[in-house]
Amino acid sequence: MSSRERILGRVRRALADVPADDTPYERAVARDYLRRHGDPDTAATVALLAENLADYRALVHRCDRAGLPALIARLLDARGAASVLVPPGLDEGWLAESGARRVADRADSTPGELDRVDSVVTGCAVAVAETGTLVLDGSPDQGRRRITLVPDHHICVVRVPDQVVSSVPEALPRLDPRRPLTWISGPSATSDIELDRVEGVHGPRTLEVVLMSEEPAAPLA
Repeated sequence: MSSRERILGRVRRALADVPADDTPYERAVARDYLRRHGDPDTAATVALLAENLADYRALVHRCDRAGLPALIARLLDARGAASVLVPPGLDEGWLAESGARRVADRADSTPGELDRVDSVVTGCAVAVAETGTLVLDGSPDQGRRRITLVPDHHICVVRVPDQVVSSVPEALPRLDPRRPLTWISGPSATSDIELDRVEGVHGPRTLEVVLMSEEPAAPLA
């Protein structure tokens, strides 16, 4: 018997005495809360996302699609990254100007191999402005969950405005609960009993978020 079968068996036993006509969960839980606060426009929502990401000590950058390869190359160079982990579905053009050695996301990579990689670049599934949260769902441009947890430096690209929502209730319908969802609010951090903050314990020490506008940047006056 597999672990999955064992767990499902326990669930069935726990539900054995539930009446057949019991109210389904979808109707038993009231969902009449506000889906968003106010009616901010796109610019205000993206600004709030940037503010909350920075409040969580993420490093926030903005660019348009044309400027993305140069920005990523500059961020990797500033980090001194000689190697970068690349999910299988990442747009190859994003790394076109970087000279860092590319490391493929492989199922048989060991934790030690992943730890020796300097940086990882991924996309995301959705970004929540009110909480400053990035959600990854294991899609091809994001790769396996572990590649964003082991390397010390994570660059995450958010497409603006398509992937930015105001609130968590707005984010949930966009996500498939059957996928391996990772919710990220800033770099990995923890505090001991003395409230000394330590970053990088459960994930990357440095999180850089690139808010990439799908529209060309307006020329400077």
